[in-house]
Amino acid sequence: MQLQQGEFRERMTILGNVNSASFVPWIRRHANKLGLSQTFFYSDTDRIELEVTGPMELIDMLEMACSLGPIDVWVEEIQRRIMDGPESSHLRNL
Repeated sequence: MQLQQGEFRERMTILGNVNSASFVPWIRRHANKLGLSQTFFYSDTDRIELEVTGPMELIDMLEMACSLGPIDVWVEEIQRRIMDGPESSHLRNL
């Protein structure tokens, strides 16, 4: 996949009590509002993994939204890893 100027592709792992059937659609809805493309790879009671593509600032905004999340989930940690972009392959625990 070809990235546009200023875009990044990141792998985001969300850890915690995310056993809500509403959380993945909630993330999708917020990512779409921000204009981010996303692909979900894994989802269970304590972990969600997805790739997000877009400008870093908007990915940061999605992370903040996910950390606050809907009322019925509890996010303990979000791990991010840049897959494609100027600073590939560094891991950020935020």
